[in-house]
Amino acid sequence: MANSVITQYPSLVNYQNPEKIKWQYDVAMLGQAIDKLGHVDSVYSQYMEDYVDYFVTDSGTVRHYNPKEYNIDRINPAKNLITVYKRTGQDKYRKAIELHIEQMRQHPKTNSGGFWHKKIYPWQIWLDGVYMSTPFLAQYAREFNAPEWFDEVAHEILLAYKVTLDKKTGLLYHAWDESKQQRWANPETGCSPNFWSRAMGWYMMAIVDVLDFFPESHPQRDSIISVFQSTAEALLKVRDEETGLWFQVLNLGHLEGNYIEGSGSAMFAYAFAKGAKKGYLDQSFLEVANNVFDAILDNLVTVDKNGLITMHHICGGCGLGGHPYRDGSFEYYISEKQVDNDPKGVAPFILAAIELNR
Repeated sequence: MANSVITQYPSLVNYQNPEKIKWQYDVAMLGQAIDKLGHVDSVYSQYMEDYVDYFVTDSGTVRHYNPKEYNIDRINPAKNLITVYKRTGQDKYRKAIELHIEQMRQHPKTNSGGFWHKKIYPWQIWLDGVYMSTPFLAQYAREFNAPEWFDEVAHEILLAYKVTLDKKTGLLYHAWDESKQQRWANPETGCSPNFWSRAMGWYMMAIVDVLDFFPESHPQRDSIISVFQSTAEALLKVRDEETGLWFQVLNLGHLEGNYIEGSGSAMFAYAFAKGAKKGYLDQSFLEVANNVFDAILDNLVTVDKNGLITMHHICGGCGLGGHPYRDGSFEYYISEKQVDNDPKGVAPFILAAIELNR
């Protein structure tokens, strides 16, 4: 899959020929995934490093990044900055890292202490945002001896769980509005109305990656692992019996228009595989992850005559609110465009393959 990406897009900056180049969370994640193959061939790491170098200036600023937007999506690419800084020791990367840390120091929060998803989405916590921020902050805390961020990370993970949890199913709603003012928000709970597969995928990947850096002695570590275990079990209960994968709207597979979605399924495969290997989950989840990966190959992946790989049925993007207004309904989630080889599916596919040694 990584070879297919590089063959079709010699520069990751131009992946899928975007109308506007951005310091983009999902393309950066694809770079991170491909970089993990660097031990096989340095060309994979160079691919990611070239992407970073397109954005980072000699003075340590980052093109197309405005911290004052307070957009939590812009934090995820900074994980690659840490990787390149550790390899090169160049001061410009450290300065760029600190720009992102300064954003998070100033980033607006809910009254309950959770990061707003974006300045333009006030009082809202989205599961997506837990992945965008917490693995970077946990790694920064470990690499740069800033342990205060571990408490922030633990609070974010556990708060997001508390406010989005549906106690009946164990599943997590996509987002929560503390103000309960959004049209999509339940007037009593503040939660959005549906369980979106990729939202839960982001959350599961966030936890399993955060734990790479989290101190064994941290008082919230066991609570985070317990949440991970409970959520994994809840996901198994809504897995499609026929394909072994997950629907776009997790618990409504019986409704017309719902479809088996690639990114969420790949994210769960990655989280289950890594979680089992690290001992956070029962070892049976490793077999589940392998079966899910096989099912992705059988149901969602094709290979053309030139050997180029395409992953199908990946939701291009889903959000809440904004203009035009996204109401979080079932009809909304199934209406968003599906994009072949969207990086939000390709990246976790590669990560799962690496974890499973496939």
